[in-house]
Amino acid sequence: MTKVNSEAPGPAVVLLSGGLDSMVSAALARERGHAVHALTIDYGQRHSRELQSAKAIAEKLGVERHVELPLDLRKFGGSALTADIDVPKSGVEEDAIPVTYVPARNLVFLALTTAFAETSGSRDIFIGVNALDYSGYPDCRPEFIESFAETARLGTKQGVEGSPFTIHAPLQYMTKADIARECARLGLDPAWSWSCYDPTPEGLACGECDSCRLRQKGFEEAGVVDTTVYS
Repeated sequence: MTKVNSEAPGPAVVLLSGGLDSMVSAALARERGHAVHALTIDYGQRHSRELQSAKAIAEKLGVERHVELPLDLRKFGGSALTADIDVPKSGVEEDAIPVTYVPARNLVFLALTTAFAETSGSRDIFIGVNALDYSGYPDCRPEFIESFAETARLGTKQGVEGSPFTIHAPLQYMTKADIARECARLGLDPAWSWSCYDPTPEGLACGECDSCRLRQKGFEEAGVVDTTVYS
């Protein structure tokens, strides 16, 4: 007879931006039985409205612990999200890294998430990166995630002592339509999350930036209603 492992999964740390992908990733971690610890980075982003969404998602999902960490990347600039550079509204450009790319963002964020995981007794890290319907960011690719997992193994006490971290990217090979369907299946309200790069003065999603366009296209293709209010 096969012995069934009844041991519950340990805690998982989720990088929770407040966006749709991070919300679905957090819900998937919870569905897999993990107690969720969430880390949100306040990096001075133009779309700081997502920080409110991260708080709301953490509350709705009943996470064990939610840390909001300030890290002002406006000091560096170099992106339309952290400097006085216009957010493109003309659509996603093929085979180009857009000006909304924040230099080394996921590299920095995953390093901080790993530190948080090591102090949370966690071996599981969830991040909502996506390599199919995305905006061309190099730090969303599978090879980056695989490389970072090895770096974390080599560069942490936990990894050196034989308890390396597993970096879960459950949305890695999903389209935005797939993610919209998962959102519905998990019983999540899309409006809890925030994707817009350039909210209107009234606090509405612009509906024209790359992130809004990809999100709307995904929900439309999935046949799922996006309850977000757009300008």
